[in-house]
Amino acid sequence: MSPAIYLDNAATSFPKPGAVHERVADVLKRVSGNPGRASHRMAVEASRVIFRSREALSRVIGCPDSSRVAFTKNATEAINIGLKGMLRPGDHAVTTSFEHNSVVKTLAHLASLGVAATKVRPDRTGLINPRDIGSAIKKETRLVCVTHASNVFGAIEPIAEIGAVCKRAGVALMVDAAQTAGAVPINVEDMDVDILAGAGHKSLFGPQGTGFIYVKNGIELPPIIHGGTGEIDNVLEMPERLESGTMNTPGVGGLGAGCEFILGMGVDEIRAHEEALVSELMDGLAAIKGISVIGPLEAAKRVCLAAFNIKGVTPSEAGRRLDEEFGIMVRTGAHCAPEAHTEALTYPDGAIRVSPGYFSTPAEIEEFLRAAAALSKG
Repeated sequence: MSPAIYLDNAATSFPKPGAVHERVADVLKRVSGNPGRASHRMAVEASRVIFRSREALSRVIGCPDSSRVAFTKNATEAINIGLKGMLRPGDHAVTTSFEHNSVVKTLAHLASLGVAATKVRPDRTGLINPRDIGSAIKKETRLVCVTHASNVFGAIEPIAEIGAVCKRAGVALMVDAAQTAGAVPINVEDMDVDILAGAGHKSLFGPQGTGFIYVKNGIELPPIIHGGTGEIDNVLEMPERLESGTMNTPGVGGLGAGCEFILGMGVDEIRAHEEALVSELMDGLAAIKGISVIGPLEAAKRVCLAAFNIKGVTPSEAGRRLDEEFGIMVRTGAHCAPEAHTEALTYPDGAIRVSPGYFSTPAEIEEFLRAAAALSKG
């Protein structure tokens, strides 16, 4: 078997920059106080760790006021905060027919409370037409919620154009940036994004158990978790109102180090490298008989992932063989997005998803393509 090759970065990025390991270890060794819970030196230093990370993340997403960014344990929690905070019985939301389950299941719960939703369908490659979003907005619409890039189709949605549609209609826009934050340029102000939810452990290079939510000034979301602060009335300003309880200071510190790495490299350079990798990947898959790829064929239109199927080989069997026979780690199945696979006509088996990352190499892509070609031959 060849040396192990990790190509599941759309789930969690690996490896992490060395600075992330160092920051986590430093916080655990030296800064174990609770941020915002005392005035002694260790607690103050822990608060500095959180603030430094908040500032770095805000710069990555183009947010000028870091107090509008709250840390969560993952993107799913952030999405729940956004949807449950914005929508009330009688409200209407617009979303798409290929969202991650964190959106789908939360909207299903809200539907039981009297919130209605319209799901806009994409073209065959997974791209939304902003005009279709506009057509779905009605007088009861309070929120549009769309993914920046599907973890199945991989298509990068025209968020700035959708943001302009929402702004003209006077409707808030919430974006799931789990697959794009850190890997694709984002500026929440230029894109007219009101709420941005993201994962810390993917392209932001943070540890698992970290995420964030950005909330535009003027929107005040209620917390979904109460207590864990010293306030008698629990009336807090951002970001503390959405950060109840003891913070994951080592994890948030590591996330901040990941954001600083991104700022040092430049998101444009990271995007260029990953686009080159996915271009090589798409060209190689297109040349293998019996392989069908989900999403746009052009690398410039997708994030650094490709979901595909091999004729005559189930996704689960392909994933097992790639790992056991070739030492290549990918993700298979429905990817927590059954509605996306329904739209792609690959439900219920799902697909094989290969997702290189910033630290992946062309040589690893070549090795993967050789393995995929071998599987397609039986």
